[in-house]
Amino acid sequence: MSAILPLQRPQLTRHTAEAMIHILGAGSRGPSVAVLAIRGYFMATMGDPKRNDRGFYDDALFIISSTTFAAFNGNTDPSITRPRVAVLKPGVWQYKPGIHGLSKPAAQRYPAFVQAEEVVVLRDGAPSERGWFGINIHRGSNTGTSSLGCQTLPPRVQWDEFHTLLTSELKKHAQATFPYALTLDPRLA
Repeated sequence: MSAILPLQRPQLTRHTAEAMIHILGAGSRGPSVAVLAIRGYFMATMGDPKRNDRGFYDDALFIISSTTFAAFNGNTDPSITRPRVAVLKPGVWQYKPGIHGLSKPAAQRYPAFVQAEEVVVLRDGAPSERGWFGINIHRGSNTGTSSLGCQTLPPRVQWDEFHTLLTSELKKHAQATFPYALTLDPRLA
């Protein structure tokens, strides 16, 4: 399946994003840098408009700090449907800079963002589980979203910009971890 990209980046006001972060419990008096992810953001314009599709960059990610507000296309679903594949449960999860692909040869590993705490995943055809599953935030590909439960961004421009900006903001605010607040587009609730 092709990882079809939307023609434009997600549009949301800073005020709305900050309100969503606050409602989810990841803002106000908390860390200076946070990431908001909205699953199903482009649901009406990509794939089946009545359900959340897999294998598309149809979700939205926003970096929010006191000095930055930036929007990105992304994917918060696995690329495939099969028994026991993981889907990160909506909620607020702590992440940190790390390396993606630790089980791969060294040449295939690269800087990404990794779990800083246990997360809860929903499993296709199985009960949910809490633990360390390697649900990373990393670069996808041009031909697929490259996810077995990870959160991915389109390669090159968007991933590079997201990684560089988030890394810079974390350093600027002396923050080792950040809240990743994943919510559903209201049409999915």
